[in-house]
Amino acid sequence: MKKTFISASVASVLALASFGALAEGPSFYGRLELALTHTDTAATLQGGTNGIDTANYADENNAGTYLENNFSLLGVKGSEKIADGFEAIYQMEFQVENTSTTGDVFKARNTYLGLKTNAGTVLVGRNDTVFKQAEGGVDIFGNTNADIDRLISGQTRSADGMWYYSPKIAGLVTLNATYLFDDNDTTAKTSESLYALSATLGDKAFKDQNYYVAVAYNKGISGIDAYRGVAQVKLGQFKVGGLFQQSENVVNSDIDGNTYFVNVSYDLNGVNLKAEYGADDAGFGNFYKNVNKGGATGTDINVQNFNVGADYRLAKSTMVYGQYAMYRGDHVVAGNKVDLQDDNVFSVGVRYDF
Repeated sequence: MKKTFISASVASVLALASFGALAEGPSFYGRLELALTHTDTAATLQGGTNGIDTANYADENNAGTYLENNFSLLGVKGSEKIADGFEAIYQMEFQVENTSTTGDVFKARNTYLGLKTNAGTVLVGRNDTVFKQAEGGVDIFGNTNADIDRLISGQTRSADGMWYYSPKIAGLVTLNATYLFDDNDTTAKTSESLYALSATLGDKAFKDQNYYVAVAYNKGISGIDAYRGVAQVKLGQFKVGGLFQQSENVVNSDIDGNTYFVNVSYDLNGVNLKAEYGADDAGFGNFYKNVNKGGATGTDINVQNFNVGADYRLAKSTMVYGQYAMYRGDHVVAGNKVDLQDDNVFSVGVRYDF
């Protein structure tokens, strides 16, 4: 009954949004994305993928071919002038589960109400933290099983919070902040506030500038304190980027480490070729957590990741892609070096935007 009510409510909202779009009101949008994936462990597949033994990711029984839903979604967004210099903005976005027979069909994504003024923009609700948003466009395999969150932490979408984005200062710099209300502190149980700060320079879309640089700090959100630096530049048909992050567990400061990625992409007559290398010694990413599930957390963690792929737009709305991701590593448990199970992941997929 609950699922039926939620489904009917979402359908009603989207139907009204579609009608409003005809009247130059809210805009209705969405994405359908599916990938056919073969994996050795399933440790990096999307959560909710059918047929995975989540209690034993490294078990050989998880090896096989799966259908992944790479965050198909439905949404409505818009804005309206409410006074001179004041504009109300809003967004309601829902992930749509289309490959699994368990769990909710709809899951909350970025959903907020905000006010845009000459002094900046304030949002209230659910949204990606500014720490996560600082990645810009450097996550070239984002929303797939090669997303940077397989190695790195802090890729958080938080609810019950407030966001601030300054106007672009001198047409280049933006200062941003996320603050979560105190009842979000369920991991660390500390008296400290949960917040994130960032400063960005340039343009992540490379329309106004051919470079993007960001620094960010995360305090307590998702149980970590972390610093992040990001840089990406466009040089002709090439895009070269990198990300470095230092992370520390808020409960036990002895659990910490560094993660970095370097990548390059090249536009070959509309075919976007890309390659990426990542390394991690912190152990907060999804790959390490999953292949080590049920085991003792090790020390001297060493995880490496290598991704190659290509994507091509058949039309403005439709993109096809293929990629290969390799994960390997080791750690020390009870004084002994132990190899983590390697994962080789091959995917082909299609994305349709509307």
